[in-house]
Amino acid sequence: MQDSNFKNIIELRNIEQTYNNGKTVILKDLDFLIEDKPAQGEFAVILGPSGCGKSTVLRYIAGLQKPTSGEILINGEPKNEKDRISMVFQRYSSLPWMTVLDNVALALKYQGISEKERHERAMEFIQLVGLEGHEQKFAQYPKLSGGQMQRVAIARSLISNPDIILMDEPFGALDINTRLQMQDLLADIWTKFKSTIVFVTHDIQEAVYLGDDIFIMKKAPSKFVKQINVDLPLERTRDLKRDKHFTELVQFVEDQMISVSS
Repeated sequence: MQDSNFKNIIELRNIEQTYNNGKTVILKDLDFLIEDKPAQGEFAVILGPSGCGKSTVLRYIAGLQKPTSGEILINGEPKNEKDRISMVFQRYSSLPWMTVLDNVALALKYQGISEKERHERAMEFIQLVGLEGHEQKFAQYPKLSGGQMQRVAIARSLISNPDIILMDEPFGALDINTRLQMQDLLADIWTKFKSTIVFVTHDIQEAVYLGDDIFIMKKAPSKFVKQINVDLPLERTRDLKRDKHFTELVQFVEDQMISVSS
């Protein structure tokens, strides 16, 4: 139920996505609502079986794709170019011929900000994501590890002060230790910036650890069929994963995933 104290920051209404002249239906009757929670932000996690359209939903919000039918509203208005939305992809998206510093500062360059100022601001975010000392390296493997490449992407997404950050399985290609470190980093960043984050993952434990609310999609023709509030403290630390209630939540979400996939 919608809380009258919260405004709608993201709303998808009656979305349908078809291909092959309507013969292949991927999404049907899909509704999705994210409310902006003042002084807190919202960390929404999307779970669902492969091919159900999770990434497609992010592309709608980012303006990278339009549905066959339906409405996409940002802050109560139709999606437009003025909306401050950034996106972090699963595949590394940094420009390999540019340094870490220039990659992070790229959005500011397009805004016409002087090189000195944009590099100063970029260094603040490079320090925030733990990449100080790497700023003059080229943003490419093996000069940077996979985790470092994703840190670059996160810093670049934050520097333009977005209202909404979209993350499409950003940790999916990382080894387990790096993935755990990135989860902690993202939890800290969300607490600091209080943005609206929409995060796609296949990892149920990751969803519970990071999420404020979890939205579950069913297999195609897909739509959202479950919304689960994660009633854990807003500030997340790794010790929380050993808490009995955390374990119970993971098991509950797992049961819900199985029920919509059967």
